[in-house]
Amino acid sequence: MQWMLALSRLIDAVNAIIGRSVSWIVLVVVLISAGNAIVRKLFNYSSNGLLEIQWYLFSALFLLAAAYTLQRNEHIRIDLITSRLSRRAQAVIDILGTLLFLFPLCALLVYFSWPIFVDAWTTQEMSSDAGGLVRWPALLLVPVGFALLWLQGLSEVIKRLAFLAGAGPDPLEKAPEHYREEPV
Repeated sequence: MQWMLALSRLIDAVNAIIGRSVSWIVLVVVLISAGNAIVRKLFNYSSNGLLEIQWYLFSALFLLAAAYTLQRNEHIRIDLITSRLSRRAQAVIDILGTLLFLFPLCALLVYFSWPIFVDAWTTQEMSSDAGGLVRWPALLLVPVGFALLWLQGLSEVIKRLAFLAGAGPDPLEKAPEHYREEPV
C-alpha cells in the first residue's frame, strides 16, 4: 500500500504543479483578448491567429486543469444523496464512479483523440482561416488533458482504498497541506 500512496503523492504533485501553472493562462488570454480588441479598434486590424490562440489557450486551461480540479474535489457533484451517507460509503461510491465512468471515458477519449493529433502533426494541418495557426498543439491538449485526468482518478482511487483499509486519512476531510488554501 505504501508504494501506491507514494505513486498517488507523485501524481498529486505533478497535477498540482500543472494546475497552478495553467491558472496563469487566464491572464494571458485576457491580455491577448484586450490587445486584440484595442488593435482592432485603433488600427482597424484583426488577426485570425490571435483569435485562434485565445481558444487554444482557453482549451488548455480547461483540459490541463481538470485533473487539478478533481484532486481538490472541486468538480461538479450531486451531493443530495451522498452527503447523507457515511464517509466510507462515499469513498466506495467515488471508487465505483471512477472505475465505471471516469476511467473508461478518459481511456476512450485518449484512444480516439491520439490518432487525430498524430494526423495533424504529420500533415502540419493548418486552420482553414487566413492567418490561422497550426492545429496540432490544440489537438494534443485533448489526449494529454484526459491522460492527466485518468492519472488523477487513479490517485483518488488509491487514496480512497487506503482510507477504507485504514492506511490513510479520509481524502474528503481536508485538502493536503501542499495545496490547501488559507482562509481569507
